[in-house]
Amino acid sequence: MSFALDPSETALLLIDVQNFVLDPAEHPPRPEFYARTTQTVMPTLEALLGTARSSDVEVMYTVMENLTRDGRDRSLDYKLSGFNIPKGSPGGRVAARCAPQGDEIVLRKSSACLFHSTNFDFVARNLGISTILCTGFLTDQCVEQTMKAGASLGYRMVCVEDACATNTDARHQAAVERIGVSGEIVASGDIRTALAQ
Repeated sequence: MSFALDPSETALLLIDVQNFVLDPAEHPPRPEFYARTTQTVMPTLEALLGTARSSDVEVMYTVMENLTRDGRDRSLDYKLSGFNIPKGSPGGRVAARCAPQGDEIVLRKSSACLFHSTNFDFVARNLGISTILCTGFLTDQCVEQTMKAGASLGYRMVCVEDACATNTDARHQAAVERIGVSGEIVASGDIRTALAQ
């Protein structure tokens, strides 16, 4: 199967690749998440960023961060899950290994789906984006919700499977199977090949 991309209409989206998500002190033990993140996801993201930037693909980020210090603006799902990243806190920053360059766009969200709590749709349409390459954390939460919402809005949604992770490998795999109903599941190597053509 051939996989094609038009760089001028494609965005590489890094979802919640941020200090809070990667900090073991902020979460219960999850060894499978850290093993996959260290061995697979972060090296894959670094390679994808290099390819995307050299191909003039729009690189965009979303991070969880409250609009307020006390988190009163958070969505119900974040309140129930205990996600509370105060405005301006270190936890809301993109992880240094994948830091934005130049004027790459970073949108702060206070719910699991960036389409619901940011102006991402407005910005993407202004940029002429029709294809969104989804990467990041967590596969079965923010990535899955974003994939499904984007598909319902008419975007070509692509989950880069080896650039995503969640708390366990079983949860990741189950999410990938569900996501496949709303979009394409593609390996990063195929993405990089398509952008190099």
